[in-house]
Amino acid sequence: MKRTAPLFLVSAGALGFEIALTRFFAVALWNEYGYWVISIAMAGFAFSGVALALAAPRRDATAGRVLAWLPVALTLAGGIGFHFVITNRFNPLALQNPVTWTAELPHIAAYYAALLPFFFLAGLFVGLCFLTAPGALGGVYAADLAGAGAGAAALVGAMFLLPPFRLVAALLPVLAAAAGRGTRLAALSALAAAEALLWFGAQPHISQYKPIFAPAHTQGARVVARLQRPSGTYALLDDFTERVDVDLSDDAAMLHLPGPPRALGLYRDGVRIAALPFPGQAPTAAYAPATLGALAYRLAPAPRVLLVGGGGGFRVAAARALGARSVSVLEPEPVLRAALRRAMPGLAVSARSPLALAPGARWDLIDLAADQLTTAPATEAAFAAEPLAADLRHLTPRGVLSVPVSIRDFPVYALRVLATVRRALRLAGIAHPGAHVIMVRSAWTVRVLVSPRAFGPRAVAAARRFCDRRSFDLSWYPGIDVRAARAGIFNDLPPISFAAGTVRRGGPRDAIADEAGAVLSHRPSASAAAFSLAPMTLDRPFFFAALRLADLPTLLRRLEVLPQPEIAALVNLAVLAQAALIALAVLALPLAAPGIGGRGGFPAMALFFPALGLGFLFLELWLIAKATLWLDDAATGFAAVLSLMLIASGMGAALSARARHPARAVALAGAAVLAWAVAARVGLWPLILASLAWPEPARLGLLALVVAPLGLALGVPFPLGLARIGSGAPRRLAWAWGLNGAFSVLATPAAQLLARVAGWNAVLSAAMMLYAAALLSFPLLRSAPAWSRLPRP
Repeated sequence: MKRTAPLFLVSAGALGFEIALTRFFAVALWNEYGYWVISIAMAGFAFSGVALALAAPRRDATAGRVLAWLPVALTLAGGIGFHFVITNRFNPLALQNPVTWTAELPHIAAYYAALLPFFFLAGLFVGLCFLTAPGALGGVYAADLAGAGAGAAALVGAMFLLPPFRLVAALLPVLAAAAGRGTRLAALSALAAAEALLWFGAQPHISQYKPIFAPAHTQGARVVARLQRPSGTYALLDDFTERVDVDLSDDAAMLHLPGPPRALGLYRDGVRIAALPFPGQAPTAAYAPATLGALAYRLAPAPRVLLVGGGGGFRVAAARALGARSVSVLEPEPVLRAALRRAMPGLAVSARSPLALAPGARWDLIDLAADQLTTAPATEAAFAAEPLAADLRHLTPRGVLSVPVSIRDFPVYALRVLATVRRALRLAGIAHPGAHVIMVRSAWTVRVLVSPRAFGPRAVAAARRFCDRRSFDLSWYPGIDVRAARAGIFNDLPPISFAAGTVRRGGPRDAIADEAGAVLSHRPSASAAAFSLAPMTLDRPFFFAALRLADLPTLLRRLEVLPQPEIAALVNLAVLAQAALIALAVLALPLAAPGIGGRGGFPAMALFFPALGLGFLFLELWLIAKATLWLDDAATGFAAVLSLMLIASGMGAALSARARHPARAVALAGAAVLAWAVAARVGLWPLILASLAWPEPARLGLLALVVAPLGLALGVPFPLGLARIGSGAPRRLAWAWGLNGAFSVLATPAAQLLARVAGWNAVLSAAMMLYAAALLSFPLLRSAPAWSRLPRP
């Protein structure tokens, strides 16, 4: 096929543009709004299929001229669209306000208006390549997938060098290079105009609603250093508001202890992830005895400590100030790890994942950092039940596991962590979890202390003395009398009705203490009616998943109090609803234009191509979730799976062109996909755990060996399905292309929501069912009858 190189470039540029936009939204706004980009991209591809199905070109010459000019239009659409994204004044906080949210709807519509033309034109280019090469569909599909895979890999490489706001400008030359011979001057002119708009027009900036904005604009504030990585854009900020962020007793001064010292603030994508000491200064922690986390050191005196997260060195200093005999640190976040090694030479700092502790190692105290929920994927998963159970096995008999949880947003998160701890204790073989738990809290944070051996009266008495001197509260200990304990509460935490938004008064209360006993004994609790208290597991490693999405009216009514990370699920619901409407519209297209579907094979087409689109992305997203933990980096896991899977699928598509018996080839490919899924379901996680301590290149190589056979098999059915419905019927081919794209829009939000509710293995099972359906429907596909074919002069 003569258009292989332009197709490769357009596919690379289109997927690169999509990834660059998700990075823009992550930095300028929040990660949750990146789902819009995926939705807009796949909607554009679906609409291109609809347009081609309704108005397929009758002459190859016409299609050739359109293909020659489309890269010119894509270059302009990319530059102009990104310009209007930059100038959009969308306010994510106003969207959560019941009074102001309607004013944000035009801004959301403006995002679609800015970006949909680009992805529509990209889909049009790819679709026309299919229509003009009906005898080489496998080669077309191979070039499309290989280009997309190469684009994803190249963009991740560019993230090491370029700030996220410049990625789009770097991609535009790739699109311009795809222009035909007679349009190259026009492409250069379009490129010059688009680049001028992006470099000299309105410039992107971080939203004023992100945490870095206010301190960065205080008097005298300055950015000490910047660093670009695929995992994020890092900024080290020096301003007078930066302090070590610890939960300190209000009575610290009465204990003759100082407050937290000044520090530098390390921000990633505008969100603070750690405090770092000033250059040349060692971290100090004289304040440590007044912190909430100090209780663990009272219960395990002079401990050998494993810190999961070094806190820029201040947590290490705190451990030493509290009497630690030795301190080891796990710091999977590479930038923080490098900073810690510079600040504290000689400290034992390991890059090992907290999901795979060294065999045989034992500690008296394993202390998890609260900020580990946001610093790295593996450290967030460290809060799941299975890793917590493994931590308990690495403790000495009287050792303590310290698990923090913030209650600034909802106290219910403490109950969810408590449910996870209950599950971990059961996995560790402990029948009565309540005897092995002490919960201590301030007004803002809870520490759940867990031990392999039951806490006795001496430990409880020590905890009570500790809290009395520091005005902290005990929300649970073995033998607690909740009603009697209310008289001595320092930090009032009354129960709140989420549905009504009302506070239940009546004297000092501890809403967590009221329900802790029920949660630990796995009995119904009051919060379970409004929130999900399901334990975090490695199959469902979502900390911010407490909302019950089935109660959507209540969630919308209480939108203004929802924590920002919980908004992702609501964004996914909105995207899913929009995607469902698009999919139904494309599915019903033959009813509006009967010549598209023909008389034969319509039900089979309506099953085969949507099932492939959904199933492919379900498998891809399942693998990305696993690879993120395997490589302990979301950007690397995403790019590696995407690139490997697309390139391998492209190879499979190229091989499909050699198939002499298409039905047999599809059956073998489908059987291979199902066999791979069964093997992965059983064996992938043990393989991940066994190799987590390997160097990253070795893990990447192992990931490639896992992905390659799946990708090869996934690339076979789609081009053979297109070939089976018949050449000479461009409208049917275009409709099939649109179906695949339309149902791919559904895949991302559907998979994320299904994983949130039922776990990632449910996503894998759904993918298996979808490919089984595609496998069964392939023999029912029919070529187009003669009357439905468009004449070609």
